[in-house]
Amino acid sequence: MTLASLLKSSVARAGRTAAGAALGLGLTVTLLASAPAVAFAQAAPAAVPAAQGDGPALWVIKDDDSTLYLFGTVHVLRPTTAWGSPKVDAAFDASQNVIFEISNPDDQAAIQPLIGQYGVSPDRPLSSLLTAEEIAELNTAAQTIGATAAQLDPLRPWLVGLTLSVAPLVRAGYDPQSGVEMILKARAEAAGKPVSGFETIDEQVRILATLSEETQVAFLRAALESYKDATTELDALVDAWAEGDVEGIERLGVDEMRSASEEIYQALLVRRNANWADQIQTLLAGSGTTFIAVGSAHLAGDDSVQEILEDRGVTVTRQ
Repeated sequence: MTLASLLKSSVARAGRTAAGAALGLGLTVTLLASAPAVAFAQAAPAAVPAAQGDGPALWVIKDDDSTLYLFGTVHVLRPTTAWGSPKVDAAFDASQNVIFEISNPDDQAAIQPLIGQYGVSPDRPLSSLLTAEEIAELNTAAQTIGATAAQLDPLRPWLVGLTLSVAPLVRAGYDPQSGVEMILKARAEAAGKPVSGFETIDEQVRILATLSEETQVAFLRAALESYKDATTELDALVDAWAEGDVEGIERLGVDEMRSASEEIYQALLVRRNANWADQIQTLLAGSGTTFIAVGSAHLAGDDSVQEILEDRGVTVTRQ
């Protein structure tokens, strides 16, 4: 079966593909969700509600002079999501520096020129890639973000698909300002902890922009089918994350992403996980205590960062 038929055969699966991006690629998701066209953001909460039980999963990697904490995140959350954890707070407070996927998840100015560079394709407008019926569906969906299909026509499919996937989440109360990275970044800055990233915004955008056109169009079609139900899919993933249910994240996010598209799975997760494992090993060769926070989908499944490190002989222990 083609990717398009796989996605069109299951609205639920399509929705989980979009939700999986919120756990995997997500700092680009965070920036797009903060953009004026889909901004419904609220102020970040002063304090994170305490999680039930142990809360989200945390791992540690150690040698004689290094301690690296590895924490899975969700990039957009409701302000009321309960994920506060004493063990996570203790690990964060003990760390000398913090590493995210990108160092500037709140930098709208940085993403705008990239959208112009990688997100616009007037020579391949959406109207040349979609059927008349799909353009009508796009027009209906576009109205939920204050736009029309004609206004979106020059944009590339990956950008429109991602925007339509995120917009209903924000309207349902998922707020980029309440995402884990935004809160931890504010804490780090208040504590004077240096913040860095495994990647740049440019690198993240290019991951999506270099997907094949067939895959981009399939993702957009999936978003059109599932944008009304996207909240339900992300709710299930957030519940699993907040409870430390790594197997649930694997089942609902990672496995669904791979079953929908091997190309997306390899691009969003596998290659990036291997790259981050390289960087973690470099950190381990140094000294000090570092807190690493990346999307939860990167820390679940057979191709997770932890599995890659374990295969290289690095011991990763869940706290």
